[in-house]
Amino acid sequence: MAESSYDCIVIGSGPGGYVAAIRAAQVGMKTAIVEKDKLGGRCLNYACIPAKAVLRAADVFSEVKDAGEFGIQLNGAEPTVDFEATSKHRDKVVKTLTGGVGSLMKGNKIDVIEGLGAVTSDGNVRVGDDEIEAKTVILATGSVARPLLGLEFGERVLDTERAWALRELPQRMAVIGAGASGSEIASAYGRLGVEVTLLEALPQILPLEDEEIAKAAAREIRKQNVKIVTEANVESAEVSDDGVELKHADGETERFDYLAIAAGRGPDVEGLGLDDAGVKVGENGRIEIDGRMRTSVDGVYAIGDIVHGPALAHKASDEGVIAVEDAAGMETHALDYDAIPAATFCHPQVASFGMTEKQARDAGYDVVIGKVPMGAVGAPTVYGDRTGMIKIVGDKRYGEILGAHMAGARATDLISELVAVHELEGGFAEVARIVHPHPTFSEATLEAARSTDGWLIHG
Repeated sequence: MAESSYDCIVIGSGPGGYVAAIRAAQVGMKTAIVEKDKLGGRCLNYACIPAKAVLRAADVFSEVKDAGEFGIQLNGAEPTVDFEATSKHRDKVVKTLTGGVGSLMKGNKIDVIEGLGAVTSDGNVRVGDDEIEAKTVILATGSVARPLLGLEFGERVLDTERAWALRELPQRMAVIGAGASGSEIASAYGRLGVEVTLLEALPQILPLEDEEIAKAAAREIRKQNVKIVTEANVESAEVSDDGVELKHADGETERFDYLAIAAGRGPDVEGLGLDDAGVKVGENGRIEIDGRMRTSVDGVYAIGDIVHGPALAHKASDEGVIAVEDAAGMETHALDYDAIPAATFCHPQVASFGMTEKQARDAGYDVVIGKVPMGAVGAPTVYGDRTGMIKIVGDKRYGEILGAHMAGARATDLISELVAVHELEGGFAEVARIVHPHPTFSEATLEAARSTDGWLIHG
């Protein structure tokens, strides 16, 4: 039951909101969290976690098909996908993790208030007909999908959330947008046997990634039953009860069972009462904040996809901690957004932070590049996955790591080492002298650092 006043009320219970609520409780604030749908928000219930569950199923299916290379025989039987069982696994993963969030709320004595929360003109929170006093309000409502081509999301036109919620595998699927989300959808469903066409308006998939890394990823994704079309120009789409027909600018038409739109999301601020409360919003619809996540209204903070910066769950979580600690009068430090790692869980995985090679050169740095194929060290051969590469962009004068870019198995884990070194003000020369365990994938990071420092051993 909601009480009449709290030290901190968080609106939204995704990775930004629930982490903020826990941190608030830890520092002694009487805390409540408002959620209009399900604890865990879109990330845990509909997006990040369901996506990774289906992607993991695709990984396992691929490994089973290749088991003969390791001497594991299936007695002549071809592995098949029971997607109904995959869906049940996905749902079980979601239930486990969202249940964990509920337990964390109870364990930290955080009240959960169901309903649509809004900020009032005096900085309190309204839920339905009730106004609840709040010393601190943290807005953490995330983002929503935006359709294209004048379409509406529905049975055959899917946003990313609906794409991961399918209960059966289609024969043919088109995906518009080859950023992280679109590439993950294509890689997952392609490996599970769906004929996928991945459409990207820009010259490369994963447009925010370094060009060489994007090419390495595209090379492998094309082998996964995925047709990649860059510089695509889809003119229109016609939806019927049993599919979607896409018309391209050249007049060519293609028919698919489903169209997934993974291009473009917007901040979910509708109904938050921002105008009435006087919270300033920028031209892109995102709430304006300072380095301590403060909005234009005293005591009101905003984090995650509704503010500037990359739309990443881990970024939102850290912003939530900063907001709470500032509200509690603790010393805080603004996030270094350039050092926030991006992680894409297609196969091969793609991970990066900082500047691409082109960005570093355009910025005028004396650039030194170190790169190594994943197969240059032993572990990828042992584990049967030599695809991809690691690339470090360095500053020759000071030895600084300006950026790091990876495509390959475990890239989303490996990137953390270089982020940590960068944040602790080390450089590529220091990484090159750190002893890494053998045989591990991390040795590829070691060799990339040595390459940047001019003395690659395994190359």
